[in-house]
Amino acid sequence: MKLRLERLVWQRAQHTCEYCQMPQEYDELPFEIDHILARKHGGPTTAQNLALACFPCNNHKGPNIAGRDPRTGRIVRLFHPRHDKWPQHFQWDGPFLVGRTPIGRATIAVLEINLPHRVALRQALIEENLFPPAAAKKPSLRKRRDSK
Repeated sequence: MKLRLERLVWQRAQHTCEYCQMPQEYDELPFEIDHILARKHGGPTTAQNLALACFPCNNHKGPNIAGRDPRTGRIVRLFHPRHDKWPQHFQWDGPFLVGRTPIGRATIAVLEINLPHRVALRQALIEENLFPPAAAKKPSLRKRRDSK
């Protein structure tokens, strides 16, 4: 992969996993560039098919392009960072990532985003006011009421 393309992926993602929103600076393992549609399925090495992923998300995702929605049992495609908007499919409930749609729920399940050690890291970062990243934060109901 060309260095220029790698830099674009890192900058576009702001050094944050495009699936679980973990910033690289708080993760022990180096992040990886994920082929959203895996090369084994014919996915090209182009900006539109690449996403920055933490090691756990990339490792659990592997070549998967779909998963089972735990609520409905239906097979649905996984979240696609280039085509989908993160807040439409996910929201934070403390250190737990919650799927708002079948795509979100299936992605969380396949990538095992809420494993205990991952939740514990996010909880520790929340206690230090370091997580979630500003782009993923949504104003609480209380703040919205106070601003009226």
